[in-house]
Amino acid sequence: MFQQNGLSLDQAPPISVVFRFFFAASLFGIVAGVLILIFGDEILSPTSQAAVILTHTLTLGVMASFMFGALFQMLPVIAGVVLSSPIRKSWLLQVIFIVGTVALLFAFALGYALLYWIASVFLAISLLSIIIVMLRKLLFLQFHTASSHGMMLALVSLGFVVLLALYLTATMAGVTEGTYYESIKHAHYSFGLFGWITLLIVAISFQVIEMFYVIPPYPYIVTKYLTTAIISLLFSQAVISLFFTQACMLIDILLSLLFIFYAVLTLYRLTQRKRPLADATIWFWRLGMSSLMVSMVGVLALMFRDSDGLLLFSSIAFGSFALSIVFAMFYKIVPFLTWFHLNSQGYFEAPMMHEVIHPRTAKKHFWIHVSLIATLLGSLILPSILLLSSLLMMTSFAWVAYQVIHAHRLYTTIQATGEKFDMSGMDG
Repeated sequence: MFQQNGLSLDQAPPISVVFRFFFAASLFGIVAGVLILIFGDEILSPTSQAAVILTHTLTLGVMASFMFGALFQMLPVIAGVVLSSPIRKSWLLQVIFIVGTVALLFAFALGYALLYWIASVFLAISLLSIIIVMLRKLLFLQFHTASSHGMMLALVSLGFVVLLALYLTATMAGVTEGTYYESIKHAHYSFGLFGWITLLIVAISFQVIEMFYVIPPYPYIVTKYLTTAIISLLFSQAVISLFFTQACMLIDILLSLLFIFYAVLTLYRLTQRKRPLADATIWFWRLGMSSLMVSMVGVLALMFRDSDGLLLFSSIAFGSFALSIVFAMFYKIVPFLTWFHLNSQGYFEAPMMHEVIHPRTAKKHFWIHVSLIATLLGSLILPSILLLSSLLMMTSFAWVAYQVIHAHRLYTTIQATGEKFDMSGMDG
């Protein structure tokens, strides 16, 4: 698996860095469940403040935390990039990022200009600083893989998301008139959902699916041009939308078709795996890719029929896509890191991956996750079941939080009480 790339303990970030991001993401996920409980069917209005708050809780608090945790781990594995002082840099990102995220959520709820200012400063400092650090490392790589190239484009996209967000928060704080507010908001969402979240998942999948499941590689033309095509279309749309709003529809169609093609290809590749046993992570990948297709079909349908219900349907499907892939990666990364760090340190008691998180545990979480998506979709017809959705969301992320705590406790216990191999006789 990861070790095929020659990863050493010196390259890997401390286990606490990744676990801390994952734990913070799970806490924000629990908060999202609480917000559904508080707001109720108000979140079913896409333009409501409740929907905006919930969206940013999931995209910033949950997805960004998970994805930065994964990036700290994946950059050494996939791109050979080693970040110096990872503990200090991760704390810089995380503490300031959390303060900025919480300030933004309260700004949306209360409308105070000061909160928008605090959110803007803290989020810009935290996000732009870590984007610059990671991009600098990636830019100076001598040889790029399709995954490292895609990661670089995803980070560029996230930087653009932050810059666009500063214009939006300045408008809401009354600093600017907001002449281009609607166009900038559309670009902000597009770059965030498609240029950051989806593009990063696409880039990582080029390597990890082949590595995890032993499948044939993606076609060369796909790995070579897909990520570049996505980012090019997004930048073209951002510029065109300022002058020719109607022309954006064509780009939306092209983006949707590209994502549908990618999802179908990935689902087909998963049928070609050389390991016939399907664990829960395969199920998460299949659900994620199927959800991406459904979401993009919804986007295409919205071009012919403007409907809040259709928009919500597409948004829930997109959320299912993003979270399903995150969970698929989570159940690979956490057990591997626990085993890898303890094994590399020479502990006899280093647990096998299935001893850290048992496959049955991941399968149970899969069905909780499926139930959550089903109730959210059902709430479009019967809003009263949002109560069940909120409980399932809290349960889903509490489940994840417990797995992080369990893995970290196992790690620290073995470090404190375990016996190591005697390496002294191997010197010289």
